[in-house]
Amino acid sequence: MQAADKGQATDLDGTDLRIGIVQARFNEKLTQQLATSCIDELVALGVSAKHIKHVTVPGALEVPIALNAMAESGRFDALVALGCIIRGETYHFELVANESGAGVTRIALDHELPIANAILTVENEEQAWARAEEKGRDAARVAVEMANLLEDLS
Repeated sequence: MQAADKGQATDLDGTDLRIGIVQARFNEKLTQQLATSCIDELVALGVSAKHIKHVTVPGALEVPIALNAMAESGRFDALVALGCIIRGETYHFELVANESGAGVTRIALDHELPIANAILTVENEEQAWARAEEKGRDAARVAVEMANLLEDLS
C-alpha cells in the first residue's frame, strides 16, 4: 500500500509561502482575535511576516471581493477569510452567512487557489469568543497545508 493510501502526513511548512488575509471589521474585537491568532500561527509555521498581506473590509459580504482581487493578482499561494456573523432577530444572518460563504468558495474554485474560510457563523457572542482563537490558528494551518498540497499536485 502506498503512503497516499494510508493517509499522508500534512505539510505545514510555511517557508516561502505568500499568504493573503482578508478580515471583516464588523464585530471587530472578535475578528481581530481571529487575525492575531492566524498571523501568529502563520509565523510559527515559517511564513515570513513580509509574505503576509493583511487587509480589512467593512463586513463579511465584502470579504469575497477583496479575496478575488488578491487571487487575480497571482501573488499569493493561499488566502484566508476572517469574519464573524452573529445571529440576530432577522433573516439577514442567513443572507450574510450564505452569500459570503458561497463567494469565498466560488473564488477558490474559479482561481484554483486555497482559501481557508474562518468566517464564524454563531448564535451569540459567547460562542464566537469560544471559537475565535482556535479558528484563527486553524485557518493558518489550512492555508499552509492546502498551498503545499496544491503545489505537490501541480
